Amino acid sequence: MTEYSDDLSAHPEAPHMINRSNWLRAAVLGANDGIVSVSALVVGVAAADPSPRAVLIAGTAGLAAGAMSMAAGEYVSVSSQSDIERADIEREREALVRMPKQELEELAAIYRSRGMSPATAMAAAREVTEHDALGAHVREELGISDVNSANPLQAAFASGVTFSVAASLPVLAAFLAPAGRIIPWVLAVTLLALALLGAVGARAGGAPTGRATARVVVWGIFAMAITMGVGRLFGVAA
Repeated sequence: MTEYSDDLSAHPEAPHMINRSNWLRAAVLGANDGIVSVSALVVGVAAADPSPRAVLIAGTAGLAAGAMSMAAGEYVSVSSQSDIERADIEREREALVRMPKQELEELAAIYRSRGMSPATAMAAAREVTEHDALGAHVREELGISDVNSANPLQAAFASGVTFSVAASLPVLAAFLAPAGRIIPWVLAVTLLALALLGAVGARAGGAPTGRATARVVVWGIFAMAITMGVGRLFGVAA
C-alpha cells in the first residue's frame, strides 16, 4: 500500500492526528481501566474492610492482574483484527488475478458513489490500478490503510504500560492516606487522574478537551460509586 507522508500535507504545521488512533485508543483504554478498576477495587475493599493491609494487597493484586489482562486482551483482539485484514487482502489479491475487469468496474463504481462522473471515475480507476491495483482496492474497497491497520504488539504494549502507570496512582494514594481516610484520598486522586487523562488524551488526539474530560470523569465516578455501594452492602470486594 502506498504510504502517505505529512511532508505532503497542505498544513504541515497542524498535521492530522488519525495516525495516532491505534496506539492512542489502546493507551487511553489502558489508563482509564487502570484508574477506574483499581480505584473501584480499592474503594470497594475499603468500604468492606478498611484495614490498610487488606486494601493494599487488593490494590496491588488488581494492578498486576489488570495489566497482564489488558495487554493480553489487546494483543489477542488486535491480532484477530489483523488476521481478518490479511485474509481480506489475500482474497482481493486473488480476485485481481481472476477477474481484473470486474475489479476495475468495482473500483470505478466506488469513485462514482463519491461524486465523480462515470468517465472520470473510470479514468481514475484505471490510473490507480496501473499504479498499485492491490493497494487501491485495499484502501478504497476494504477501508484499510497504513494509518489504521492493526498492530497487536503496539496495542498490547501501550495498554499494559498505561494501565500499570495509571493503576499505581490509587494504590499509592491508599498507601499514603492517613488512618481511616483511604476512601476520600483514593476518590480525590482518582478524580484528578481521570480529569488529567481526559485532557491529555484529547490533546494528543487533537480533540476538544472539555467533553473528553467530562466523559472520563463521569463514567469513572459511576463505576466507583457502584463498587463502593456493593462493598458496603455485602461487606466484600466487588
